[in-house]
Amino acid sequence: MRIKNVCIIGGSGFVGQHIAHLLYAQGIKVRILTRRRENAKSLFVLPTIEVVETNIHDPRELSQSLVGIDAVINLVGILDGDFVLTHVELPRKIVAACVQNDVSRILHVSALHASTDGTSAYLRSKGEGEKIIIESNLEMTIFRPSVIFGPGDSFLNLFANLIKRLPVLPLGSPNAKFQPVFIGDIAEVIIASLSISATFGQSYDLCGPKIYSLRQIVEYVSNITKHKLSIIGLNDWLSYLQAACLEILPGKLMTRDNYLSMKTDSICHCKNENNLMKKFGIQPTELEEVAPQYLAPNTPRDRYIGFRDRAGR
Repeated sequence: MRIKNVCIIGGSGFVGQHIAHLLYAQGIKVRILTRRRENAKSLFVLPTIEVVETNIHDPRELSQSLVGIDAVINLVGILDGDFVLTHVELPRKIVAACVQNDVSRILHVSALHASTDGTSAYLRSKGEGEKIIIESNLEMTIFRPSVIFGPGDSFLNLFANLIKRLPVLPLGSPNAKFQPVFIGDIAEVIIASLSISATFGQSYDLCGPKIYSLRQIVEYVSNITKHKLSIIGLNDWLSYLQAACLEILPGKLMTRDNYLSMKTDSICHCKNENNLMKKFGIQPTELEEVAPQYLAPNTPRDRYIGFRDRAGR
């Protein structure tokens, strides 16, 4: 299957921009649909990437945006808000637009342990969205990653920013488990799957090589950023109360639905069958290989302090 033109829905975000750069490097033309064109301004200089400001929830605009496209990659996802509109209704509209434009290939990024009977509205809506994609007659592939890390991520960087401001962190759900997966590995898998017929009709859970508790991740970020932090692990009841309080504050660092999502550990169950290696021959990248490159302090003063620390002064 020869893919020459790809549309990325939600392509202006963290994952989308990494995928767009890889597609560009392979000479594939890319159309990125976004609600704000400025969100993808770093891609403007790439001649074979077209950034289109579109209301993806409008069926007519969405269908027009898929004219001349060979494959669609759907990356749209939210952690708070109207899950049904974003994770259920949008996939249904994308399938309809693909059918109208004779686009047979669709790649859909979901979430690890998405299920119609999941522990949270987020996971249930992701499960409903998967069901729509699976039941379509399109040549589909679904990817279910754990939390994704890499330069520009909203996971490790969130804690790095909090740690800079807080000497003490009351941490909800400190024992929740994650198996972070590198953005470079995710992008490589998605690109590799575009034209491989063996991936049609398949769903892949994607995880990194190591499992961490939330507390371990926060402690690691604290060590990298060289900010001393005291962590107070909250029990189950206090974790729920914290989420309920944060939910009503500006920025919504946490919601009760996020708390419920963390009731299901974001880890791959088959320890010896990591799909990055088993299905795609990719050696999963460790968190420790990459995180220091974008989290560690790098100002002249920071380097000076580092030299003094290593010298024992």
